[in-house]
Amino acid sequence: MRDALAAGLRTLNLDVGREAEAKLAAYLALLEKWNRTHNLTAIVDRQQMVSHHLLDSLAVLPYLPETAGLRIIDVGSGGGLPGIPLAICRPDWLVTLIDSSRKKTAFLQQAAIELPLRNVQVVAGRVELYRPAVVFDFAISRAYSTLATFVAHGGHLVEGRGRLLAMKGVYPRLEIDALPSAARVVEATRLHVPGVEAERHLVVVEVQAAGVGGKSA
Repeated sequence: MRDALAAGLRTLNLDVGREAEAKLAAYLALLEKWNRTHNLTAIVDRQQMVSHHLLDSLAVLPYLPETAGLRIIDVGSGGGLPGIPLAICRPDWLVTLIDSSRKKTAFLQQAAIELPLRNVQVVAGRVELYRPAVVFDFAISRAYSTLATFVAHGGHLVEGRGRLLAMKGVYPRLEIDALPSAARVVEATRLHVPGVEAERHLVVVEVQAAGVGGKSA
């Protein structure tokens, strides 16, 4: 598993350091352990967990600024993807993980304690009801519903300052066409993830107008 991770990071041209590589492996082991009783992920094969979880999450790193103190929130974090791998590789970022499932946020809290990740905050609750004191530079999601729903639920988290980052499979043309007028796609980039044959895209959305998002369902 460690060899596959190191090889994948080289392919992505990411030099995260040995300490981060060790923490990534430790996180995957913890996810595997909790998954036996808490059903956090459908993927149980270790090689696939490396490619479809760790490398898939880290493929977005080259498209994010390396600015220290960057504030990023992982919306619908689930088992901590992509938020925990990003927090491990960028310890100078402030990463918030939010999920409505108490079972999943319990795992996220435990992962932050055990690894340890002092730059991680865990929030249990619905994203559309969450009101941070300061908005984020980026809100990222991995397969979180449609783009329009992501804007409606998470637009207020970055409004006036940052952008929404949606990790998608195939190019979501219909979802882009269905975006509200207050949101626009800045770019949509195809990602190449080692060990993942399926298409992957990163869609960057800018929320332009006040009042987008933040409404309870």
